[in-house]
Amino acid sequence: MDFDLSEEHLLFQRMIRDFVSKEIEPLAERWDETNEFPYDIIAKMADLGLFAVHYPEAHGGSGDELTFVIAVEEISRGSGGLGAIFLASVGLAMYPITLFANEAQKSNYISRVIKGNIAAFGLTEAAAGSDVSALTTRYVKKDDHFILNGNKIFITNGGEADFVTAFATSDRSLGYRGISAFIIEKGTPGFSVGKLERKMGIHPASAAELIFDDCKVPAENLIAEEGKGFKIAMGAIDASRVSVAAQAVGIAQAAYEKAVDYAKERQQFGTAIARLQAIQWMIADMATEIDAARLLTYRAAWQTGKEGHAPLKEAAMAKLFASEASHRVCHKALQIFGGYGYVKDFPLERYARDQRITEIYEGTSEMQRWTIARQILGVK
Repeated sequence: MDFDLSEEHLLFQRMIRDFVSKEIEPLAERWDETNEFPYDIIAKMADLGLFAVHYPEAHGGSGDELTFVIAVEEISRGSGGLGAIFLASVGLAMYPITLFANEAQKSNYISRVIKGNIAAFGLTEAAAGSDVSALTTRYVKKDDHFILNGNKIFITNGGEADFVTAFATSDRSLGYRGISAFIIEKGTPGFSVGKLERKMGIHPASAAELIFDDCKVPAENLIAEEGKGFKIAMGAIDASRVSVAAQAVGIAQAAYEKAVDYAKERQQFGTAIARLQAIQWMIADMATEIDAARLLTYRAAWQTGKEGHAPLKEAAMAKLFASEASHRVCHKALQIFGGYGYVKDFPLERYARDQRITEIYEGTSEMQRWTIARQILGVK
């Protein structure tokens, strides 16, 4: 059993870490304050090949799931908001296509994302969060197209997406069996962006309302076949849990590094606070939790690559532990900074705000515990 990254993964990690330090970290505070969507940096990331990681080589991709997870972690260390944009576009929104679409759809949309197109995943509705079967967005088939009507909320990248993988039901009485998945292009008649939410954190990433008002979608934009939408949505969310775990680890790592540096510099009672046992114990706990979270996350990514799909229990474990460990790490880091951690002159309060969403999206911590328990107990 080898816990070391390969030389290829280490080289990639060093490359992206250097890019993040030079190009992302210096701008993260500004993006947070202005809610700015960082188009320029996204273009640079695409030029660097970061939007190609984990896609099949046959479609111009490179790397693997572990490479993708390393990328999410490092980008999130620089900016949790940019990490959300990246994982939602390259991962969550594209899993319906990479895992379930036909070859023509894969060839078209994977190549576009590699070049820097932005994608979004349109599932959540006001009455359908954890309970996907409660979708109210309806579709009907008419001649050579589908007509969609309904609204989505809290859609990451929804305000900027070039296309959306969206879900609708043909008949609510069918429950899960009535749901289908579609690819909807920006500019499609009847498709518009509504309210942009004012969020607690990850400010560069929009959380948008998507409106479908007699939205006319070509028949060839159906993913797989009718009635397969629930399976497609769950497959995408299961896989994306691992990247959210990586986002949480990246934010925690940033908070930890700042806290360690500050503890060495800050003088109280005639000595650096790093010499105080209370601070040392916090640092020790933070380092241990980050290491454990990273190992769970990398294991789930490795298993995803080996098995061709996300391992349900292990992905949920990684997401649950990493997100909650990140919460604890950011709390301790802010505590080490004291009053300075509470002001915007230092990034600790941003880390705490950005981290919080990792315990909610792609399934709340409560849903992760439910998933893990059902897998262990064999309960459906």
